[in-house]
Amino acid sequence: MEIHKFLSDNSDEILKTACASLSRAKLKHYDCSAENENYLRLKKLLDLTAEAIERKNLLNLVNYMEETAKNRYYSGFDFSEVHSAINVLEETIWHKINNSIKADELGEALGLVSTVLGAAKESLALTYISLSTRTKAPSLDLNALFERK
Repeated sequence: MEIHKFLSDNSDEILKTACASLSRAKLKHYDCSAENENYLRLKKLLDLTAEAIERKNLLNLVNYMEETAKNRYYSGFDFSEVHSAINVLEETIWHKINNSIKADELGEALGLVSTVLGAAKESLALTYISLSTRTKAPSLDLNALFERK
């Protein structure tokens, strides 16, 4: 199964479910945002997740998360709000995968999604830490996770 294609093919359902979950999460700044704005935020993250999986390259996703972290930080979003929004999307994807993909393909599919969104959350956290402390936080080299034998 090409998980990036699965994510693209199921993006509407994933995004509708994730937006509903985000609304139920009662996150201050996301509640104040227009529903369409939250939809577009989640769509961008989903699109970059699929792209990272397809290309086996995290650069665009990590760069986006660094910019998003800066934007959210300076807009007064708490780190936990943004992290929770990513978790909402990740959990929605997990449920869709779990209910749609054959058991023998689950490990790879869930592993790829978790690795990519884990990198997104790491980038978010490192940027928030750097902004909070005004120092450069070190990063992990996650490229080895995408190498295949």
